[in-house]
Amino acid sequence: MRQTIFLPLIVSLLTGPALAEPTPGGVANLIVQPEPPGIMIGITTNAPALDVGGNIFEGLLRYDEKLNPMPSLAKSWDISPDGTTYTFHLQDNISWHDGQPMTAADVLFTVNDFLTKTQPRHRNIMTRVKSVTAPGEKTVIFSLKGPFEPFIRALSFATMPIVPKHIYEGTDYAANPANQSPVGTGPFKLAEWKKGSYIKLDRNTDYYIKGKPYLDELIYQIIPDAASRAIAYETGNVDILPGGSVENFDIPRLSQLPNTCITDKGQEYNAPLAMIWMNNRVAPMDNLKFRQAVEFALDRDFAKDVLWNGYGKIATSPFSSLLPFYSKQEPQYSYDPAKAKALLAESGYDGRTLRLLPTPYGETWQRWAEAVKQNLEEIGIPVEIQTGDTASYNQRVSNWDFDLAFTFVHQYGDPAIGGDRHYKTSQIMKGNPFNNVAGYSNPEADALFDAAAIAYPASERQKLYDQVQAKILEDAPVTWLLELGFPILSNCKFKNVVTTANGISDAMRDVYIEK
Repeated sequence: MRQTIFLPLIVSLLTGPALAEPTPGGVANLIVQPEPPGIMIGITTNAPALDVGGNIFEGLLRYDEKLNPMPSLAKSWDISPDGTTYTFHLQDNISWHDGQPMTAADVLFTVNDFLTKTQPRHRNIMTRVKSVTAPGEKTVIFSLKGPFEPFIRALSFATMPIVPKHIYEGTDYAANPANQSPVGTGPFKLAEWKKGSYIKLDRNTDYYIKGKPYLDELIYQIIPDAASRAIAYETGNVDILPGGSVENFDIPRLSQLPNTCITDKGQEYNAPLAMIWMNNRVAPMDNLKFRQAVEFALDRDFAKDVLWNGYGKIATSPFSSLLPFYSKQEPQYSYDPAKAKALLAESGYDGRTLRLLPTPYGETWQRWAEAVKQNLEEIGIPVEIQTGDTASYNQRVSNWDFDLAFTFVHQYGDPAIGGDRHYKTSQIMKGNPFNNVAGYSNPEADALFDAAAIAYPASERQKLYDQVQAKILEDAPVTWLLELGFPILSNCKFKNVVTTANGISDAMRDVYIEK
């Protein structure tokens, strides 16, 4: 089957009726929170890094809110009738920010070498690929070992960012100086990073899409204090508040300010799911009854209604309900302290104090950690909250130095891309805070995940994913909390703030100021 889509059509579908041609120019001041440890998103993949780096680096495709593919570095593509061959035709006149041409050789280097060494999620995808070849400078062919329906949703900047071969080939990728001054193909390029203050991106005047981007500069303000971030928006020093930029309790007030627009769109690809890692390797988290006791001990309604001001919804599965193949299976874990106490007694728990790590993303998360501490202590589990900055949090979680640890994970459009990595035995690897950090291992679940990834048609995938969701819910390797709501607030003069399923992370090329 042939799937060929061209950019003008997509822009028309996204924007609706024809609008006056946007006037180029202007500056957008945004918040990035917290300050990312890096913005070379082939290596650093947490949310703040993607918010900035998604406008520097690009993938072969973008996705609309229904997760349908749209052009990015690839202007069109063909899929063979048997679903095993994907041919991508690159855009014309793409160049890296240093002026070197971007070609199919960069794609081959990225997918065959670079990302296989830096991203466990990519390695998992590439186990489905037999070969990647380039018959010409503008054509890339992925030959799969068999049909793998999720593959078409694995090509975004967040999952498969294309990196420059001429800069990284033959180097230590993690130590390459370019990580501090990344070179991409995106609509904006790094101009200055003043640590602790701001990250400034300038318009890429050689961008391959004529007339884009419209804005001259993006300035990502780094303001550690949440109240000060809210004030910066109120006073007009900040124009756009990405999801999570301010505390949830400030959103209702800020959304009522004059000329303020709010949207919850742009989360469809990431489908952020909050949960607590439980370190299954050590007691008492290695005991099923203890883990189930924790599940029943937590008041998720309080977290949603009070801490998150009603944004988001209670998680009912290892997968977000925004993800294809989600289904609500049994058992479900409602707030039931009496049941939690009974399970705790059956587990033989010795009463030792557990270390709980909150995510370092603001006061809401700290309050949430305190609420969880209270819930657990009410059933007889003493808890010590251990806080730290982003770097120390990532290090401790990556090295399994915790008992319980908050996180929120992105699921990248399909369970076989971003959902199963938190539960498969093959994804237990130190050094990454977003794979199977809990250390959960169940051969039955592994087999179901492997079969579901390649099953055809979609109805067969659904049957297998129904089974694996039920199995993981029963095993309770982590504590599922909320499908997070991250509303974006912006000055209404900024148009096209969200044009894809990835929100502002890759939309700034489309943003313009209405004069």
